[in-house]
Amino acid sequence: MAGLFLPTARQLNLLLAVGFLALGYALYLRYLVIEQSAVGLACEAGLQTWLCLTRRIVIALFNHSAFGIAAFAAALINAVRPSILLFALGIAAGSFGIVLYNTGLSALAIPLLALSLARPAVAAE
Repeated sequence: MAGLFLPTARQLNLLLAVGFLALGYALYLRYLVIEQSAVGLACEAGLQTWLCLTRRIVIALFNHSAFGIAAFAAALINAVRPSILLFALGIAAGSFGIVLYNTGLSALAIPLLALSLARPAVAAE
């Protein structure tokens, strides 16, 4: 029987970096781009910058609960067949979802990712 799905030290450092970067960027987007009235007024007035494009994309993804769905899907697939890539995707999408108001599915995804650490690792072929 294969051992548990446990990231190595190098993989854990990568997962920490992905998690903190996603959380930091989500906080930046929420508090300095989306909730700033000056930025919102400028973008709604027709300003064509990368910041306004990013703002429109994030708002559109939020309206369709894309962050929560992506986090939950990655966590669910990772619970069935654990991998570092799905774990990192779940952490990043979960961080975005919790900070950017998609808390329902994102809040379910994070503990599901933690439970996936108790799954047996995939055997190398």
